[in-house]
Order: sequence, then structure tokens, then C-alpha cells
Amino acid sequence: MTNIDVTAPASAPKPSARPARSSYITANDGTQIYYKDWGAGPAVVFSHGWPLDADAWDDQLMFLGSRGYRTIAHDRRGHGRSGQPWNGNNMDTYADDLAALIEQLDLNDVTLVGHSTGGGEVTRYIGRHGTGRVARLVLISAIPPLMLKTDANPEGTPMEAFDGLRAGLTADRSQFYKDLSAPFFGANRPGSKVSQGVRDAFWLESMQVGLKAAYDCIHEFSESDFHEDLKKVNVPTLIVHGDDDQIVPIADAALKTAKIVEGATLKVYPGAPHGLFATHRDQLNADLLAFLKS
Repeated sequence: MTNIDVTAPASAPKPSARPARSSYITANDGTQIYYKDWGAGPAVVFSHGWPLDADAWDDQLMFLGSRGYRTIAHDRRGHGRSGQPWNGNNMDTYADDLAALIEQLDLNDVTLVGHSTGGGEVTRYIGRHGTGRVARLVLISAIPPLMLKTDANPEGTPMEAFDGLRAGLTADRSQFYKDLSAPFFGANRPGSKVSQGVRDAFWLESMQVGLKAAYDCIHEFSESDFHEDLKKVNVPTLIVHGDDDQIVPIADAALKTAKIVEGATLKVYPGAPHGLFATHRDQLNADLLAFLKS
């Protein structure tokens, strides 16, 4: 048998792409946080919604990564491939984990993009860590300023609704996630074109969340108050929300946030559901790219 030398010659050009990085960073309490890091260029960091993981952003990561941006998305602690500690499933720690990611990758002039609970995470990050490393902010179907109905927030969602989420989660989380995918993507609306595949992907990602983390996170996305955090936002901000969002109603979220964040741009997607990153992918991708170039 003829031996073939497959060793590259010493003169072979080296790849021009940046070197590969580890897929994990270590949070302040030692929890391992998984992230994906695609492309090269200005950094765009994505924070996902509950109960998903970084894979929810793949369409956006690939779209922007193919257009000269470095796209990064992590699995929130307790979710996906990150560690599942008993403690730390709270908004302040989520924000600190994001800070650890940004600092350990030494990112600057970052655009932060947050969907739903992730919108709360990036907002709390600014509240706790400022905008020294942040160039822009994007909030998509995001939970700020406050979801829960209170005397001061009468338009909010009643506590009974969140208690129902907790009951469904602990009774049969697999079926609960299957059922939740319908209002999440508007599949329960007449004429919906949401594929079964999109709903199956939602279920698959959701089933990777530890039960304790999923349960604790309901409290965090429902009762966290972001009014003071939003007042600290001093970078260009894009707010995107569907006017048929059955999970985070627009009237108590984006419309209020747009009034708090000075100079924010609000884009309302007519008929769009909560999971518009999938159902309105092309429209969202185009808006993200235009905002990044602005």
C-alpha cells in the first residue's frame, strides 16, 4: 500500500479566522456557562427567553455571522448545556453571568439583544454593570418594565396566571411545554402557519432546562421590576414587539419601556406572537442588521 503524506507543507497559508475559543466560561460562583461564538467582527451578544437556550437564536446568529458580525449566545444557568446549580436562579445572578461572559471574552462596543426573559437579563446587566462595554441595546418581546399586576401596575398579568405556570410545570412539564408552544408562536390563532417543527424545537429546548431552574425563573420574569434599570439605559435602543403577544402583552411591556428609555426606537409587528424570532425571522433579521448599521 502506498503511503500518502497528508501533512501540510510548512509554507501553507494559515487560516485567517480568529482562533477557536472554549465553549464555556466560569461564573462567579463556579457555575459553567455554555456559549456559542460564531463569525468575526463587531460583537452581538444574545440572551434567550424562558424556557429555551442559545439554540433559539441560531437563525439570527447565522444571518449576522454571515454578514461581518461576531455573534455570541449563551445558555442561561440551569438551561441547555450550562450548569444546573440549586442556587442562583435569579435576575441579578443572570446579569452577573452575562457580565462574566462579556468580561472573560473581553468584549467591547457590544450590542446586547434580549428576548423575553433575556430582555430582562440584558436590562438588569445595564442596571448593575453600566454601559461601559455596550454600544447598543435590542429588546425583543421583552418583559420589562414589570409583568406582574400590582396596585402601581394595574395593566399587568395577575399572579394567578403565573401560579398556573408553576402548577403546569410541576404536574407534567413535558406536556406543559407542548401546550405552551401554541400561544408562544401563535399556533392557536386562525390561519397560523407555524410548523410542527418549530413547536417541536421549542419542546426539545425546554426539556433541557432543569426543573428547579425553570420553576425559579417564573418568579424572576414575572416579579422583577426593571424601572430603575431602564432609567440607566443611555445607548441607542431598539424595541421590537408583536401586537398579538399572548405571553408578554405589548401594552404592559414595550409600550411602557419605549416611554422610559429616552430616544428608543419602537417597532411593532402587526399580528406577531411572542416567538417572533422564528415566526417573523426575516423581518427581524433585516431590522437587526439595519439597526447595527445605523
